[in-house]
Amino acid sequence: MNQTTAKKTVLITGGTRGIGKAIAIAFLKKGYAVYATYSKDGESAREAEASGIKTFLADVSDERAVTGVFQAIGRVDILVNNAGVSLIKQLQDTTKEDWERLFAVNVTGTFLCSREAAKGMISQKSGLIVNISSVWGEVGGSCESAYSASKAAILGFTKALSKELGWSGIRVNSISPGVIETRMNAHFSKAELDSLTEEIPLGRLGSPEDVASAVLFLDENDYVTGADIPVNGGFSVV
Repeated sequence: MNQTTAKKTVLITGGTRGIGKAIAIAFLKKGYAVYATYSKDGESAREAEASGIKTFLADVSDERAVTGVFQAIGRVDILVNNAGVSLIKQLQDTTKEDWERLFAVNVTGTFLCSREAAKGMISQKSGLIVNISSVWGEVGGSCESAYSASKAAILGFTKALSKELGWSGIRVNSISPGVIETRMNAHFSKAELDSLTEEIPLGRLGSPEDVASAVLFLDENDYVTGADIPVNGGFSVV
């Protein structure tokens, strides 16, 4: 392990369980200093702390909370905007409050954290921001129009920010997971999961580690920016 690698600092929002925790563990194994935010699940935070991840209780849609996290950490070399909420509802049943909560966490949270990270990265003339979108942000999901819209917004934000920050040596990319075996997809019945699996060319659901390996790729390849990596087993291939 070289000194440069050992000094890198990573912040993963929503990084104490599921995809976020897999990403955190992957960076821990590389010797990075790893920080994670969580909003509610104290038990997962305690487990993350026990594994070596430093955690912060923070709602990423709260500007003051986000600012406080970055002030506490100081230098951030890599930001992974993973925190997100989902919603399965038909359009006519989706409330304004549902819509606003999705965008507050998924989009505003990504904006606030990216803005704070960029301030330090611009001074450092280096950095990496990875935004976790979704296959539904790419192709849309029936009964998930609000969620799909929030994740599609992340894709547009990623491309624009990559152009803006590239001149400062900062790379901005996104990853769009497909159906991943996490708590977020626990609402699907076995029959529904089997049906989804039949639509995936690689014939299996994804794992959090599949997404984590894509994040590591983006860390290791310093000539990739403005890209979206679909980690979905071919689900979105048309």
